[in-house]
Amino acid sequence: MDLGLKNKTALVTGASRGIGFAVAQCLAAENCNLHLVATDRLRLESAKETIEKTSNINISTQAIDLSIESELPKLSDKLNEADVLINNAGAIPRGGLEDIDDKTLRKAWELKLFGYINLSRMAFSLMKERRSGVILNIIGAAARNPTYNYIAGSVANVALENFTIAMGKESTKHGVRVLGVHPAITDTDRMVGHYEKTAEKNFGDKNRWREVLPTLPFDRPTTPQEVANLVTFLVSEKASYSSGIVIDVTGGV
Repeated sequence: MDLGLKNKTALVTGASRGIGFAVAQCLAAENCNLHLVATDRLRLESAKETIEKTSNINISTQAIDLSIESELPKLSDKLNEADVLINNAGAIPRGGLEDIDDKTLRKAWELKLFGYINLSRMAFSLMKERRSGVILNIIGAAARNPTYNYIAGSVANVALENFTIAMGKESTKHGVRVLGVHPAITDTDRMVGHYEKTAEKNFGDKNRWREVLPTLPFDRPTTPQEVANLVTFLVSEKASYSSGIVIDVTGGV
């Protein structure tokens, strides 16, 4: 199926690994040009080189910290070129109130919550002028299933869900679509690291991390590729009447 993304340009944040990298690969397979953004320059260059091996598209990279609001204007030119913005950068730590102090909480929200909002504001302003564009927020299933042991992420995710829905209701008046996805536990380096810490705490052996995974649909986590497939479809012309929605990638949980 031709998704109509050929010669479009997508700006993807958190693109050096995990879901963001999988999304970049999936968009590249549709011949969509890319601007990849993350904090780690070396990882970004590695991601670019990997995608270039199988794609003939324009790929640029930019290493900036999206949690610093004053850094965001550096993306203005690339946002002006972008037909699609994928907000994905963010890593909110797990834990309850006793585990996360105010400084840690605010730092996490600066990237995952305010980073999404601020970048969406910039992109929406530009997209409104040309009356076209798509903003997609990769949020997280804790918005629908909040837990105390992920309280900072639960709060941020539900805020981003409602932010996405509210924006997506208004954006259609200007020819712009805004929508999101909620991945469940996803098989990334970050996921493995979290469960390694739990296994180390419980058993004294981080290599037993698979034993501390919760019961999951299909007896496994979702994969970054599965999330990326949905994201790519949603930002494409084949989903042109979709806005103001957030779709779960949770296996029904």
